[in-house]
Parts: sequence; C-alpha cells; structure tokens
Amino acid sequence: MTLRAFGLLAALSLCGCGITESFTGDRVNPENPSWYKRPSGSMTVFVHRALTTPGRTSGEDWERGKPEIDHRHDRVFVGSSDRGFYALRAGDGSTLWRFETLGVVQSEPLYDPEMDYVYFGSNDGALYAVKAATGELVYRFDTGAEVSRKPVRAGETLYFSNASDFLFAIDRRSGKQRWQVHRTPALGMEISGHAGPAYDPASNLVYMAYSDGHIIAYDGNDGSEKWTPVDLSAEAEQASGEAPRYLDADTTPVLDDHAGGRVVYVSSYAGGVYALDALTGARVWSNDKAVGVTDLVLWREGPHRPNPNGPDKGGPEVPERKVLVASSATYGLAGLDPFTGRVLWRNKVPEGGITAPTPAAGGLLVGTSRYGLFLLSPRNGKPIDGIDLGSGFAQTPAAFGGRAYAMTNAGTFLGVSIAPPLPIKRPAR
Repeated sequence: MTLRAFGLLAALSLCGCGITESFTGDRVNPENPSWYKRPSGSMTVFVHRALTTPGRTSGEDWERGKPEIDHRHDRVFVGSSDRGFYALRAGDGSTLWRFETLGVVQSEPLYDPEMDYVYFGSNDGALYAVKAATGELVYRFDTGAEVSRKPVRAGETLYFSNASDFLFAIDRRSGKQRWQVHRTPALGMEISGHAGPAYDPASNLVYMAYSDGHIIAYDGNDGSEKWTPVDLSAEAEQASGEAPRYLDADTTPVLDDHAGGRVVYVSSYAGGVYALDALTGARVWSNDKAVGVTDLVLWREGPHRPNPNGPDKGGPEVPERKVLVASSATYGLAGLDPFTGRVLWRNKVPEGGITAPTPAAGGLLVGTSRYGLFLLSPRNGKPIDGIDLGSGFAQTPAAFGGRAYAMTNAGTFLGVSIAPPLPIKRPAR
C-alpha cells in the first residue's frame, strides 16, 4: 500500500470507519509498494499496462466509463480518451483489437453474448455496435450528443440515452429506430453528465431520469408515458424553500423488490435519494441528507448457512442482506437501508471525486480521483485494502468473481485479483 492510499484509509478511519485487522503490521515502502505482491493482502495486481495512446487524447483529464467483462471468452472491453475502444485479453491485458471513433470513448459498454456483439457510446454522439471477436463495425447510430451510459437490452430492443435528454429504442441487430422521446434540457447548470435507462421485464417499463429533475416511466413497446412525471427538483425546492442551483437527476434508476411491490431508486443532485413505487411513481421514502449523489448501486448478499468452520457453525440460515450504496463527491459514500432510506454508514471523501461502487468478491470496490482504488465492507463501509498509482481513478471498476479491472486517469489499465486476507497469526499463550 502506498503512502497516499494509507492516508485515505486513515482519513476514512477518522470519519467513523475503522481499519480492519488485516492492516496490522504492514510496512510502507514507496519504492516497492507492499500492496503489489503482498501475500496477506486482499488485492493483488496481475495486469499492469499503459493503454491510452500518448498524444491522441482530446483534452480529457480523466478516464471515465466502466469496462465490460466477457468471462466466457476471457475478454474485457474498455473505452479510452484516445478515441479508441479496446478489446483486451482478460488474463494479461494484451490488445485483441482497437476500434477508432471520432470522439473520446468514456462510456460503459454492453456485451451481447447471443450475437457476440458489443455496444458502446462515444462523445462523438453515436452508439456503436461492433463484432466482439474482430471489432468490425455492424452499425453506427448517430444521436447528436455524447453517449456515456450503458445501453439496456430487452429481447430484440436496445434502450439508451444521450446527454441532450433523448431516450432511444432501437433494433439491436440493425440499429433501426423503434421510438424516441425527448425532454427539453434544464436551463440551470448541470453537474454530472446524464443518466441511463433502467428496464423492468416484469412490467415492460423503461425508467429514465432527466437533467431537469424529472423521472418518467415509459411503455417499452412504444415509448408512451405510464407515469405522471415525478419532479424531484420541485421536491428539493419545497424542502429547502428556494430554487435549487442544480436540477439534475443524473443517476441511472435502480429497481428492487419490497414487501409491498416493486420500487425504483432515484436521486436528485439537490434533493437527495428517493424510493418510488415502480408502477405509479408514488414516493415510498426519501432521504434529503444524501445530496450530490451521482450513482446508486444495490448490493445484495443472498441467504446462506453460516460457515461450518466459523464461530456461528450450526446456526440458523442467515437471511438476505441488501444495502443501497450512494456515491457523492460532497456527501461521500453512504450505505442506505433500502426499505427506509436510513443511513447505515457513511464515508466522507477527504477531497476529490469518487466513482460508482462495484460489488466485488463480497465487498465494494470504489475508485477515488486523488487517492486510488479501495475495497470496502458493504456492511459497515470499513476499508479492507487499497492500491494507488498516484494518478487516481475516475473510471468505475468492473468485477466478475475474484477479478476486477479499471483504468487510471493516466491511462494505465489494471487487472486486480481479490481474495480474503489471510488470518493474522497470533502468538500462543
């Protein structure tokens, strides 16, 4: 672990999140970082390569988006600020192919295993479909504004959005448009890109959040509105007594099951986090303290039996656990109770931004723009391990099983294996 990473772990500890026992006895050596091949650590680097081509970047100081993992074929797909979209070997990070676009590629791709296609957006305003095996172009759908969020597939239809508050439905094979809807962008300032759509197969509804603070549900077949639009900016104005400076609802909606039915989690930059009834849009709960949220992730742990070798062996089945994790550069990283919105834990970020969290090997993997990449406990937010190359992370990491991938802001692509720390040996009494 580097000195910078250790500094953030200490800061997180001061914010109420103590350091786990696995850090006892670590020696910090900046010349040969102890995290790189530490036998008792949770995170070990197995891929480390420069990916972004020097001199080809287009004024971007960050590498954003998120990789997509095709575990069946051991491939990772990732975009770059050098205007390229890459297919890499998952084992060593070597390049399989590169596809050039007209703008920086800082979106989250979608891999289609049935077609062996990969869909991704570019800041040149287009959604691309290419063959995953070769990188050959299948089609390019021009939208007129940057496409940075992940498309959603439902049968033969792809749903995706752009930064000008358009929502599109197209044929996944041909790129032919089925329908589109549009809201006039907000006149005020926007803070964090745009949201992506969410799709519920149970109701065939598509949910979308807009820069003017509205949340709307659409019929997946024809794009007709199925809700009266929910205005979260108005909710924020009523709560504060004045018009909010930022109206954005930038988070992609997240669907979940409650005892009373389906809900959708959304957030307003100024108003906080909300749970809405998925069929009607009626408010289930709200948390007006968790402001500035730009990403929401639902962490789940299924019901399971206690470890037969652990202290709770022979005990009753542990029920399912869920935590709604909200990411904010101002409020920090917070775990919320999905049923009430109550804050379960909170980590303040000392400075800089923070990525969306990614469930990884039972934990939460999150990048920070100034301090590196960290593995946290989703139960209490406490840090488990961390790595730092000095350039920070704005790209959300991707994970499958015990492996994770992310790219630093300097264009260095990392593959990280994640394993529970080895138990600390204690002297016998």
